[in-house]
Amino acid sequence: MLSKRETAWDACLSTLEGHTGWISAVAFSPDGKLIASGSDDKTVRLWEAGTGALRSTLEGHSSYVSAVTFSPDGKLVASASYDKTVRLWGAETGALRSTLEGHSREVSAMAFSPDGKLVASASNDETVRLWEAETGALCSTFEGHSKWVRAVAFSPDGEHLQTNRGDIALPSPTMPSPSVLLPQPSHVFIEDQWISIIHQRLLWLPSEYRPTCSAVNKDIVCLGLSSGRITLLKLYIP
Repeated sequence: MLSKRETAWDACLSTLEGHTGWISAVAFSPDGKLIASGSDDKTVRLWEAGTGALRSTLEGHSSYVSAVTFSPDGKLVASASYDKTVRLWGAETGALRSTLEGHSREVSAMAFSPDGKLVASASNDETVRLWEAETGALCSTFEGHSKWVRAVAFSPDGEHLQTNRGDIALPSPTMPSPSVLLPQPSHVFIEDQWISIIHQRLLWLPSEYRPTCSAVNKDIVCLGLSSGRITLLKLYIP
């Protein structure tokens, strides 16, 4: 754990108010100019990061919004929901581009490929699905997970998907057969009271350190706690 505790924070830059339910997810655009927020009120809202002004309210989900993210070029916003769908929106206009339907249970996470051409979604139906970002067409369904898939991310080369249940090799002309990807610090997930890399449990979290939200940057894990504290952990992985 990082030894330093910050007791004095810089002044609050802005408070973004407008959601009528609790906030479940937030994300910055790649250029840092926009913030997307998802909520229990079934909406996604886009805000100007510099001023805190509301740019648009994205309505269409029929249940809790579980995750939001921007495409690598910042032109699309993706939102996952417990209504079993992923929706893609235009970041500039807030217009709905496509609705990705096919999961039979709640969608908990999604991610864009590094080139922005694909979207991966993870669900309580124990599958990961791969979609074309441009058309919304389903490309592949990966089955065989034994439990809810709560997290998904592309490897930097775009040839693998990492989930909290394991690693998926994506077929390509340059990679005709599956290969093994060694775990990296960025492949960290927090689930079931544990910090894990892929499917290997590393650190058990006592009740006072179990987060309501979390973020990972390389080998640093940030835990947001219900007490209002933020705890930073630095992982040392052999």
